[in-house]
Amino acid sequence: MTRPTDVTDGAWLTRSGWFVMLLYILFVVNGGVDAWAAPDVPSPSEILPPAIPWDGASRSLVALDGDPWITPCEKSALTRTPRYDETMDWLRRLCGASPKLHMLSLGASPEGREIWLIVASADGASTPEALRTNGRPTLFAQAGIHSGEIDGKDAGMMLLRDMTVRSTKSELLQGANFLFIPILSVDGHERFTAWSRINQRGPVEAGWRTTPRNLNLNRDYAKLDTVEMRHLVRALNVWQPDLYVDVHVTDGADYQYDVTWGTHGAVGYSPAIAAWFHAELDPTLSRDLTAMGHIPGPLIFAIDDTDMAHGTQDWTATPRFSNGYGDARHLPTVLVENHSLKPYHQRVLGTYVFLESCLRTLARAGSELRQAVRTDSARRPPEIPLDWDVDAAAPVPTVDFRGVESRVRLSPISGASWAEYTGKKVELQIPRPPDTSPVHVTPRPAAYWIPSTWPEVIERLEIHGVQMQRLEVARDVDVDVVRILEWTLDPAPFEGHVRVTPTRTATERMRQRFAPGSVRVSTDQPLGELAMVLLEPDSPDSFFQWGFFLEILSRTEYAEAYVLEPLAAHMLEGDPQLRAEFHAKLSADAAFAADPQARLAWFYAKTPWFDSRWRMYPVAREFRK
Repeated sequence: MTRPTDVTDGAWLTRSGWFVMLLYILFVVNGGVDAWAAPDVPSPSEILPPAIPWDGASRSLVALDGDPWITPCEKSALTRTPRYDETMDWLRRLCGASPKLHMLSLGASPEGREIWLIVASADGASTPEALRTNGRPTLFAQAGIHSGEIDGKDAGMMLLRDMTVRSTKSELLQGANFLFIPILSVDGHERFTAWSRINQRGPVEAGWRTTPRNLNLNRDYAKLDTVEMRHLVRALNVWQPDLYVDVHVTDGADYQYDVTWGTHGAVGYSPAIAAWFHAELDPTLSRDLTAMGHIPGPLIFAIDDTDMAHGTQDWTATPRFSNGYGDARHLPTVLVENHSLKPYHQRVLGTYVFLESCLRTLARAGSELRQAVRTDSARRPPEIPLDWDVDAAAPVPTVDFRGVESRVRLSPISGASWAEYTGKKVELQIPRPPDTSPVHVTPRPAAYWIPSTWPEVIERLEIHGVQMQRLEVARDVDVDVVRILEWTLDPAPFEGHVRVTPTRTATERMRQRFAPGSVRVSTDQPLGELAMVLLEPDSPDSFFQWGFFLEILSRTEYAEAYVLEPLAAHMLEGDPQLRAEFHAKLSADAAFAADPQARLAWFYAKTPWFDSRWRMYPVAREFRK
């Protein structure tokens, strides 16, 4: 079984590398982007599976030709999306026409484009303080974290228009405030091309999945390498929304659902929020989307992408993703994945209905959601899981699945099997194993101590909003430290890092001095769980596993044989117990016995000259006495 995180993060390349290589050869050998315009390169419509006809009631939301507030996307019958400048010009005009709207910059991108936030409220609030004063719950929705997946931008523009100058949805702002980022990856958006996503049905042209540095913003919530994500997380801290929606377009198999979404379940860090999702938001979204002619469903990650009958996995995300990050910081977060094989107009309209339904749900049940957030933020579980996996011993539940018929073909090109979809609807019962079995459960320390020598880690925690105390004078503290005895490095870089996984560790208790500028991070705070998953080395999204502490794994002090030989002889002569231990190791470990350097290093490691900080993870744990 392939876990969704593996599929998303590139393991599919091992199965489809032949296809990627073919695309690379076509692209590079034939001269780059221009080659794609060659007559022998088919359009996506010629190679994608047959589209399922759709004529939902949400078509009535589209403005008619001649409407003075028709969006650029609507002018094309929802087939094209506007460029950055055209988008922002239209939004400036809209905000200038309505006192309910304000357009604020969150900061500039690396290429100098502003990342804009639209603030919509019935009373025209333009600051976080004013928004909180009006007492209404707030929805924060973002589009274009992957700018090739831009459905949310065009849906949000239509919704803002209808809540203000067009007045067809003006009642929505009486019940909730709306914060909207039309494009998060603004530089990626302007890598604007008709060749953005071969497995997606529209728009005609769109931006790119990653930034110009080839970084994926939806893998950066935890580590915060990118300017864009730092702007976003600061905005989440300042505006404190009640519900956060991240709009994407999925890859993968064919099926009937057009709008799918996922949150965290009760196994995560925010069980009260998960209960609210289950009781309030999920059923309301399903009802409202269905009423408007859409086909709502859960996030879908195929276990076997050649046959959906083998099932899908119920994924529990880690904090590199929006929904995993929201769970760790007790921010109610929904990851939306529209289906890439549905036409663009269907996906945009489905997103509109989704956002409208979220606003209505907040107006009706926002106070209950705020109580759930307070409950989860006040929890201090004595231990937490750092990751989850499928419990192989547990019974696998089955679910109804609205699929599309497929035939397995054996390819003479790749030599592999692949799924050919026919466009015919099928109803299936399939297994859906959940990621609910905890991995690496760790006790909750009273606090973490981070030396001042790691400012890049301290800075990122501050951006996340984690509370900390900074030392003005040095302090000696009794702490537990982790020694990384064995580890593995990933064979290839990922998201600008070489990831490292600890495979064997040991814990040591010591008294350690922390210099001025070092910080104490208490776990007795609302973001205590977030601090733990960022600082525990066994956490898959910890700073350690992202490679922030690779320096500690390098040995920098050595000694030559002319020193170690007499040293070892002296040690053996003066310590009978050490002599017995040495001879026992020689008898039990043939590799050690055959390695002269290992034998001398064994003695060296037992002396005060040996580097006591080698492989010592510098973030220490403070436990209550």
